[in-house]
Amino acid sequence: MAVLSIQSHVVYGYAGNTAAVFPLQRLGREVWAVNTVEFSNHTGYGAWRGKVLGAQLAGELVTGLEERDALKNCEAVLSGYLGDAATGKTIADAVKKVRSFSPRALYCCDPVMGDTDRGFYVKSDIPEFIKNELIPLADIVCPNQFELQALTGINIDSIETALKAVNALHEKGPSIVLVTSFKDTARQTDSDVIEMIVSDKNEIYKITTPLLPLGGNVAGTGDMTTAVFLSRYLETGNLKTTLELCASSVFSILEASFLAAPDSGQDKPVELKIIDAQEQLITPRHCFKAEKITP
Repeated sequence: MAVLSIQSHVVYGYAGNTAAVFPLQRLGREVWAVNTVEFSNHTGYGAWRGKVLGAQLAGELVTGLEERDALKNCEAVLSGYLGDAATGKTIADAVKKVRSFSPRALYCCDPVMGDTDRGFYVKSDIPEFIKNELIPLADIVCPNQFELQALTGINIDSIETALKAVNALHEKGPSIVLVTSFKDTARQTDSDVIEMIVSDKNEIYKITTPLLPLGGNVAGTGDMTTAVFLSRYLETGNLKTTLELCASSVFSILEASFLAAPDSGQDKPVELKIIDAQEQLITPRHCFKAEKITP
């Protein structure tokens, strides 16, 4: 069984498929990667070369998989950065096509739109397309706090408002919501920690890890997090275990990336050390435990 991953691709560094494919493979998943853009590097550098590859190519590649009779062996579709809304339509069509051959296949949507530090960094038509077309199709959706606010229109500054937004997202279709980064500014006195929240409508868990001083200088973290979460969930089917394994691996890789950065703490891009720290995907150095939340 395989994961069809439709995301951006960079030649140098880690973002989109370059941040998602290897973790999936290292965790034992066959991956079919379809690239939505081909850039020299991620846009956090301020300059890059390359282009959006376009919806037509992505659609042709999925059709090629169909012609090989491969889609029946797809256990999940994973999507991230779109490039343009037309590519989003191709992703929606791909999900429907995969489900026609593999009805139990999951669709995991990483609604890449922006973050608190940078605001929106996608084309203006993409947020509404994700909200109205992709979210209703998704089984799992993995927004950061900024994206959760954008998808629900709810200002999130406490655990109560975060859970309200999570429930609002459930109402749009997804059975699992993973908030990949959350700061409880209403209560949290410790600015050196960050949380993740996961809900499947029946159970809700949160997990707390130290906040490394990377700021907005590292790209691909959300892409990697979503990939690890999807793989671990396919493996275990257990929400709490999946969150713990995911958070432990992600923090351990981020720590290795921070320690290896020549200018740690300065305002320069830091690349993920996914290859160098790959053992952290299997047996993470740190082990964090999830806490069950009562709504």
